[in-house]
Amino acid sequence: MPRTVKIAAIILLLSFLGMLGYKYLVPALQERETRQTSDAVASKGTIKIGVDNFIGYYPLCSKELQRRMRQKGYRVECIDDGADYQKRYEALADRKIDLAVGTIDSYVLNGKDENYPGAIIAVLDESKGVDAIMAWEDKVSSIDQLKDIENLKIAFTPDSPSHQLLKAISVHFDISRLKNRNDWAVEANGSEDARNRLKNKEVDVAVLWEPDVSRVSNIPGIKKILGTEATKRLIVDILIAERKFIKNNEEAISTLLKEYYKTLQHYQRNQSAFIDDVESEIGVDAQSVQQMLSGIEWMSLQDNYLEWYGLEAIDGIRNEGVIDSIESTVSILQDFGSVKSSPLPNRDPYTITNSSFVSRLYSSIINSSGFGSKASVENIQFESLTQNQWANLREIGTLKVRPIVFSSGSDELTLEGKKEIDIAVESLKHYPAYRLKIKGHTSTRGDDKQNMILSQERAESVLRYLMITHDIDENRTQALGYGGTQPLKRDAGESFRAYQYRLPRVELVLVAEEI
Repeated sequence: MPRTVKIAAIILLLSFLGMLGYKYLVPALQERETRQTSDAVASKGTIKIGVDNFIGYYPLCSKELQRRMRQKGYRVECIDDGADYQKRYEALADRKIDLAVGTIDSYVLNGKDENYPGAIIAVLDESKGVDAIMAWEDKVSSIDQLKDIENLKIAFTPDSPSHQLLKAISVHFDISRLKNRNDWAVEANGSEDARNRLKNKEVDVAVLWEPDVSRVSNIPGIKKILGTEATKRLIVDILIAERKFIKNNEEAISTLLKEYYKTLQHYQRNQSAFIDDVESEIGVDAQSVQQMLSGIEWMSLQDNYLEWYGLEAIDGIRNEGVIDSIESTVSILQDFGSVKSSPLPNRDPYTITNSSFVSRLYSSIINSSGFGSKASVENIQFESLTQNQWANLREIGTLKVRPIVFSSGSDELTLEGKKEIDIAVESLKHYPAYRLKIKGHTSTRGDDKQNMILSQERAESVLRYLMITHDIDENRTQALGYGGTQPLKRDAGESFRAYQYRLPRVELVLVAEEI
């Protein structure tokens, strides 16, 4: 190579390096000088969190938490990605953010594409009314009607927590059309779009979140079919930390969680300040803010320690709510058809959780308590009802139950029958605020009077098993026998023998007072 060409190449290389230095090194040196000559010299760095505008995440990004973290030497930056969960978990995997918020179902479903780049370090809150299924009452008045109405249209936001609510009810109440067909689906661009479609009667049903739930509730003819205020562990929000950030920044994570729980305490003691802060941040009136906040139950440090991570046994039992919710979510996604098998590493839910931060923090602040009333649906005491009061309850929907087997011609539950009830109870646990009607049915053959007696005895047998084995409140349940007076619809081409075989059954029907 000629000498002049070599010199030219060297000059070009030096020029290129100089440009890189000017672009990256000079600003870095300037930033270092700025930090060293200001109060920022004490800063320990910035914690970046991927979020969206869901009000449940507000305490994590509030000015109150920002202030507390600044005093500890950290800057918190919340990055709103518009509820694009896939983008959020990609950013976590690429280490563009340090932590991410999300729902358990969103992480189980979307985290698999990034090999689950983080671990769940805390449960933030649970939906208690923020999400709901709303419908025109003259079209749909119960979940069961979603099974049969022709040309039904449902508006929902894909891959949102409300979508998970739709998946859950399709599985728990055996609504096969939601799983096997898509002629009902009207994909909306957010809850407001779904609300407008419902309002304009473009759809019969819409799955919404606040404040849209409250807004359509005031429209005559629109009714809430089911809301998360009466559910348990269906829509659970979590905080996920990137794995390398966990290894290298334990102090930062511990400090963030500690100050977060202090922020919850601050807002618990100053409800008006909480409402004012949220009102000024999201630009809605105080009444709407109160309505939205009432639909969220924030989880304290103590809740995380005892109920979600099960780090201490209560009456000899560890309540691992996070693990139970993950496994329940996987089951719903599998049954719905979103996944073929568990997408978790080695199918092990513990691979995406990390309880160490909650454990250490709770041990250091043993008397800590957080934000959010614990007078929750799981502690409801059901009052005894009269027969007339039971008759006036509104039916919500019939849980999916495989045939409960009895000994021939009797009300004695077989082992297989008990196992099927045990399986149904797993779904029932998600709806602790609803009462339960246990309906016994027989075939249409035989003596009508004897059929009526047998169906009543079998319903009562199931009730006793629920009370004794699963501690179901007697005041919550009613056993009813219908004999062969309420036969199922006969399928096209179904033989009479096969039809009669399907008729004997016990149904578990959720009911509630009119809202």
